[in-house]
This record gives sequence, C-alpha cells and structure tokens, in this order.
Amino acid sequence: MKLHVKKGDMVQVIAGDDKGKIAKVLKVYPEKNRAIVEGVNVNKKHTKPNAKNPQGGIVEQEASIHISNLMLVEGRTPTRIGRRINEKTGKLVRYSKKSGEEIK
Repeated sequence: MKLHVKKGDMVQVIAGDDKGKIAKVLKVYPEKNRAIVEGVNVNKKHTKPNAKNPQGGIVEQEASIHISNLMLVEGRTPTRIGRRINEKTGKLVRYSKKSGEEIK
C-alpha cells in the first residue's frame, strides 16, 4: 500500500496533543498505517537495569502516531500529496498539490 509519508520526510502534526509540531519521520509501519515522528507523542517507559542502561529508571521514547494525523511539509508550508507518472523516467512520483513540484 502506498502512503503519503516516507522515512526522512518532514511532516506537520495536524491533530492530537502535538498539533502544529513540525518534525522528521523516523520509521513508518505501512501495515498499521502508523509512523514514528521525532519528538512527537513521547511516552515515559520504566526500564529495569540492563547493559545499555545500567542504572535503569524512566526513559522517554516516541510512540507511533496514525498517518492520517500527519501532513507533509515542503519548505515551511504543509501541502497535500498527489501521484503522477514522471515523463522522463516513467515512474510513479509524489508531487505537491500546492506548488505542483515533484517531491524527492
């Protein structure tokens, strides 16, 4: 299934507690329609001492957010996404509906 966001994209959160934040997508789960976004939907997790964290304690980590609550940001403006076939390569590419330019 094709999604409008990919790993490494800059997105704006359009719903929820973190509404308005602009951040980078760290990981996408297409089967669940969810993504992990840097600094968004941060939860506290209590961890036991281990080799990585010998002290243990409370660790903050990002939880996933539904992709319907994300909007791609091109430059500094959020935009909707379309798909079209590139005339030169013949491949399906994403483009900005606001500016009409292809998104890399």
